[in-house]
Amino acid sequence: MKLYDYPQAPNPRRVNIFLAEKGIDVEKVTIDLMKQEQLADSYRQKNPACDVPMLELDDGTCISQIRGIVHYFEAAYPDTPPLLGKTPAQKGLVEMWEHLAFMNGLLAVAEVFRNTAKGFSDRAVVGPHNYPQSSELAERGAMRLPNFFKDFDQQLGQNEYVAGTDYSMADITTLVTCDFAKWIKAEIPEDCKNLRAWYSKVSARPAVQANS
Repeated sequence: MKLYDYPQAPNPRRVNIFLAEKGIDVEKVTIDLMKQEQLADSYRQKNPACDVPMLELDDGTCISQIRGIVHYFEAAYPDTPPLLGKTPAQKGLVEMWEHLAFMNGLLAVAEVFRNTAKGFSDRAVVGPHNYPQSSELAERGAMRLPNFFKDFDQQLGQNEYVAGTDYSMADITTLVTCDFAKWIKAEIPEDCKNLRAWYSKVSARPAVQANS
């Protein structure tokens, strides 16, 4: 089993924290995104989506996309701490809040970053196809991010962790989003006290420290 990885990038970091939290060791193969190794024919044959991370099982089965990878490991290692919820209700809440963190937070930052960074002039969207940058999308992402901070600050004013009482994948994606926001010089606002307190707490976790 191999995990194709680029640990500096937000999406691989989400999986690396997840694996560290569960105590799972996997052989890792670095795919250098700066050299566009994800677009090489040899990698494209394994993963037509041309993104990282991607998990290759011993039988050659390849699983890309964060949800696919973490659901595989959660099912394959049920005795390690569950990060996708224990009960049906918890599973639904984790999936809901993780998706909201991704859609309203991580993608908002990505809209700004990929549509303004010079190195992505024709690579504004992750994947096998080239798309030009859009200043309108960058502006929209910048408008969306403050609402993400406020919405999650409100949620954390009522819950210890993003999806309830237990640390989960929803926390991992939210944490990575807050750190990714620093790439576009955005920080958690001072008045988001609940989110800032939660961020300090989860940033101190050993799995996060090991993947920072």
